[in-house]
Amino acid sequence: MALRIPAAPFSCRVSHTRRRKGRKAVLKRAFVAPDPGRARLRTATRAVLGVGLAVTVVALSGLPLTASITGGLAALLALFTVADPTVRRQAVTTALLPAVGLPVLALASALHGLPLARDAAFLAVVFCGVYARRWGPRGNTLGIFGFMMFFATQFLHAVPTQLPHLYAAVLLGLAAAGGVRFAVWPIERRTPPPAAPAPLGARGLARATTRQAFQTAFACGLALAVGQLVSQERWYWAVGTAWWIFVNTASRGETLVRGFRRVVGTLAGIAAGLLVAVPLHGAPAPTAALVALCVFGIFYTAAPSYSWMMFFVTVMAGLLYGLLGVLHPGLLALRFEQTLVGAAGAAVAVAVVLPVTTHAATDAWIRRALLAVRHCTAESTRRLAGDESADPGPHVAELELLLTKVRVSLAPLLHPLSPLRARRERALAVIAHLDDCARQARGLAEVAADPAASHDARLTAACDRVESALLALAAPGETPGAATGPGAAPHHHPGAETALAHLRDLEASLASLATPLREGPRGVFASAA
Repeated sequence: MALRIPAAPFSCRVSHTRRRKGRKAVLKRAFVAPDPGRARLRTATRAVLGVGLAVTVVALSGLPLTASITGGLAALLALFTVADPTVRRQAVTTALLPAVGLPVLALASALHGLPLARDAAFLAVVFCGVYARRWGPRGNTLGIFGFMMFFATQFLHAVPTQLPHLYAAVLLGLAAAGGVRFAVWPIERRTPPPAAPAPLGARGLARATTRQAFQTAFACGLALAVGQLVSQERWYWAVGTAWWIFVNTASRGETLVRGFRRVVGTLAGIAAGLLVAVPLHGAPAPTAALVALCVFGIFYTAAPSYSWMMFFVTVMAGLLYGLLGVLHPGLLALRFEQTLVGAAGAAVAVAVVLPVTTHAATDAWIRRALLAVRHCTAESTRRLAGDESADPGPHVAELELLLTKVRVSLAPLLHPLSPLRARRERALAVIAHLDDCARQARGLAEVAADPAASHDARLTAACDRVESALLALAAPGETPGAATGPGAAPHHHPGAETALAHLRDLEASLASLATPLREGPRGVFASAA
């Protein structure tokens, strides 16, 4: 006699359905991410051109293979890390890269035969490179470039006699990258990148850059020590892993998830390297083609998937080792071991050195996202009221960036291995409702941009309700401001009707968002993730 299994309760079925939809959404963002305006496609294609031109120019100059690799790396870093909000500032930052990179190359090569001094200098470069992030995108770029020049010196085993070649390669590589970026294909001139949100933190050691400088230096020091026990020749891979895990992370949970993704991407890249890079034995033509493909993959996948980016980085590293004539399966296995060492060092650092919990970081990013919605709504309403100086556009761009920060901060809760199922459900609900808020804010901004749209008293009342709902979530103690614009009688203009619909939907989304934010003792943010 067959057993009859009772049907799941309706609420349970809804929960399972929502969970499946959430998983699909996360996978879609990670691996099939949309590319508005084909920005990632264009940037990745330009990177292949820039790096390819840099390597070609260096090679045609008669410099050795190590110089070609250094020039290509300099071009890749210039195209990947320079992220200032204006083209002018991007050009200045690119021009400043040699001022940081060349002295670091000299220091690293001079200390090549002095292990203790070299290690101390490397950790000093690590600390200064992270601390420089307090000066915004330019400081971040210069810090990364300095670190990678020290790293490249270890990778190539460079000595002082090679400095003239390396200097020439860096200068030629940066010139080639700058020429492609600012003259041949100036993408940012037509579509300026939105300004990145300011990092979280307060004064002193709690400030994000200072805290991360100590965390990263501790992690890299631990990785350096253990990495040298694993291998006296390739220890720098552990340091590089620890360093990059701390780029663009704000909390303990984010750092742990990033470390896990780096390990996964590296393992997949090593498997591909065994199948592709090792059999090639450094053959120039196919290796160059595959390196170009890896450069494209690094740039195209960097934003939506860190694991995929690390896959391409690892395959490219294997191909470069093949060109240098030192690639073998044991070297790839050592690469994975050093990655584990670096990830473990980062995990220990975020647990014991000035830790910031997922709760604290996520709470701050969500509040800032809600305030961006508020600013967008207020500017749109002012524009509808006839104020031509009001512009919601920058606030819409800021909101998109802040939502990305929220997703990254909530990633530890959304990870498939997370045991906190209830909090995972609430985190998915928060992201879904915030996406709804952003969609309505974008729609409202589009209506406000229509010169034919007009204002009436209903818009003023609706904006007041939305602002009250936003303040209740993001700033409970603050009093709503008075709505701007005249309280004209309703005259049912199509623009006003559309704006009202967006405001009503935005109000409903905010009401729905209140439940997962306040559910449980600390809502989605409860935990020591």
